[in-house]
Amino acid sequence: MCGIVGIVGTSPVNQAIYDGLTVLQHRGQDAAGIITIENNTFSLRKANGLVKDVFHTRHMKRLQGTIGIGHVRYPTAGSSSSSEAQPFYVNSPFGIALAHNGNLTNAEALKQQLFCEARRHVNTTSDSEILLNVLAHEFSKPNKLKLDPEDIFNGITEVINKVQGGYATIAMVIGHGIVAFRDPNGIRPLVFGKRETAHGTEYMFASESVALKTDGFEFVRDVAPGEAIYVTEAGEFFSQTCADKASYSPCIFEFVYFARPDSNIDRMSVYATRVNMGTKLGEKIAREWADKDIDVVIPIPETSCDVALEIARVLDLPYRQGFVKNRYIGRTFIMPGQEMRKKSVRQKLNAIDREFKGKNVLLVDDSIVRGTTSAQIVEMARESGAKNVYFASAAPEIRFPNVYGIDMPSAAELIAHGREVEDINTSIGADGLIFQSLPDLIAAVSQENPEITRFETSVFDGQYITGGIDQDYLNRIEQLRNDSAKSSRESAMSSGLELHNQEENGSD
Repeated sequence: MCGIVGIVGTSPVNQAIYDGLTVLQHRGQDAAGIITIENNTFSLRKANGLVKDVFHTRHMKRLQGTIGIGHVRYPTAGSSSSSEAQPFYVNSPFGIALAHNGNLTNAEALKQQLFCEARRHVNTTSDSEILLNVLAHEFSKPNKLKLDPEDIFNGITEVINKVQGGYATIAMVIGHGIVAFRDPNGIRPLVFGKRETAHGTEYMFASESVALKTDGFEFVRDVAPGEAIYVTEAGEFFSQTCADKASYSPCIFEFVYFARPDSNIDRMSVYATRVNMGTKLGEKIAREWADKDIDVVIPIPETSCDVALEIARVLDLPYRQGFVKNRYIGRTFIMPGQEMRKKSVRQKLNAIDREFKGKNVLLVDDSIVRGTTSAQIVEMARESGAKNVYFASAAPEIRFPNVYGIDMPSAAELIAHGREVEDINTSIGADGLIFQSLPDLIAAVSQENPEITRFETSVFDGQYITGGIDQDYLNRIEQLRNDSAKSSRESAMSSGLELHNQEENGSD
């Protein structure tokens, strides 16, 4: 999962992009990058680390220009080398830079096609670089010194016809402007807004609406599935649907876990969907666990807090904050290596003993992925004196890997893969375990926008809406994503990264 920002402004955009990336930091803590255009020249800064650590005053002074794009990243199947950080750019044609959130499921085929048909070489393992080169190849076909909007949209149409998967993309073309487009299923989110200045209208694109608000842009709408929007350097606005068949199937896990609660995605309040999840799950607990003498509802911070508060209301039980979260520890299920995850949970959370001692507690989390975190949290509750520990998940059982840009581990590393609820409960050591049902989850989210009835739910049901995902493909991504493969990649590049960081610190 990544976060992207793009701005066509009337004054320097570097600070606004920085601020937008900062509020999208939850979407990726591995690397960050900003690229701007001034005097028909790219200025780029990208490196591993958080936004506040990657960009210093000397970098911001270099990133001049009234048009730019930015990216925050965490890796999926690729490495976490700084060479994989975005944005990427190519010099021909015109000079094109690109930032991308999602995953291309036919990346290898595209890579071969690029070499055979366009003699284009892809230098990293990032599918974003592949997408950039596909786009560049299409924009070179008119063989013109200046593309008009029709050329832009024809190129995007060809890209959408060739590319498979889930993607939200912002590209920047020297001498032209910014083009933003979204996959035909609308799997990955993308919004845009505008603000009026004394010198004209400015436009901003971002993964979540909260970034627009932070930068003082008025939210206009979501980019529609299969739609491309082109804004020239002069602020001229053009849009067109570039997919033959386009319909909404947004990723439901955005609402469960990834997106900020103060964001709106596809006209759905993330906060409201989580409250609805709590209502549905609370009603299920009331039906199925009437015999359990629960004393208190405690969330596992912080995505699940809104869900847990609503569960407590439905069950007419006290709601307590029983865990204190260290906000400087990253998200655990995307951390490489089981030992790192185990260590991180204890660093991330600390229990308040008085809220557990002698009580039957209901712990609420947004989801259970590997089960590593859940098992340790149950253990922490017992160590703090809980009499019985019950566990509720706001999401259904995660049984299948994600192929559209979320770094869900390989199937074998998912605790629910091939297991029933009773087995999962035994594994995490709880006295009872209950999951939200998939129909209830869909109902909770779609309640905020009844026009959307279909969601990307493959991690729960194994149904991949783009098609073309067979067992051979899943086997390949398992080899790339399992803990052993990630550890090998990290070890192989550690010395190189150390040298690179030394060079960066010495020369920037």
